[in-house]
Amino acid sequence: MKGAGRHFSFALLAILAACSREARTLRPNVPATPPDGPGDPRIPFYQANSYQISQGGRYFGWYGCGGCHGEKAQGVLKLSDDAWKHGGAFDQVYRSIAAHAEGPRIPSEQLWQITAYVRDLHKHTPAKLRRQDLDGRGEPTGDSWSGAVR
Repeated sequence: MKGAGRHFSFALLAILAACSREARTLRPNVPATPPDGPGDPRIPFYQANSYQISQGGRYFGWYGCGGCHGEKAQGVLKLSDDAWKHGGAFDQVYRSIAAHAEGPRIPSEQLWQITAYVRDLHKHTPAKLRRQDLDGRGEPTGDSWSGAVR
């Protein structure tokens, strides 16, 4: 029995260690302002967090961004090639997205999440992008999405 207890403890520790990138912090102070520059200390919370990137992917679909910037986009509209017209730093991509958003329609935190997703696109395989497209078909998108409930 002693050996089984040690194996269980080790397995539990391994499982908990594997989940560190998915950690979600519930906090009342979501960003209400754009990034202060490429060194903004809030950036890693979004860019290095799979959950935040995933949420950004959902909002990317909900707001209809894929209509112009989808898998078949070419030239400056293609976001998965990591070649940025207005710069690829987090704050630069955020500003570019915010400038193309329809006024204050997209809340600041969602812009942070979309930015993290867009900056992560060059890492996505075609199979992963197709999977996201399939998953997103059940979500409201583009014209059927009227914005966040406030």
